[in-house]
Amino acid sequence: MNALVNLISSAISLYIWVLIASAIMSWLIAFNVVNTYNRVVAGIAEVLYRLTEPALRPIRRVLPNLGGVDISPIVLILLLFFIRDLVIEYFPR
Repeated sequence: MNALVNLISSAISLYIWVLIASAIMSWLIAFNVVNTYNRVVAGIAEVLYRLTEPALRPIRRVLPNLGGVDISPIVLILLLFFIRDLVIEYFPR
């Protein structure tokens, strides 16, 4: 059981880092810091989008429109922290 708890906790932590990287990449693209015509940048952005969009889309549908501000990654990160803490608390190591 200990190995399963560690695996779930590690997977959640890794996905949180992917969400942070996706948010930073979207900012860099929005402010024209990186060029999406570069194949490497476009590939990284596409991978991050495909990994995060299925989890962010339902949250975006529920949240109100705040103009140009997207807080769905923050909501998902807080939710993942909550789930990770629940798993660690109810299945002690």
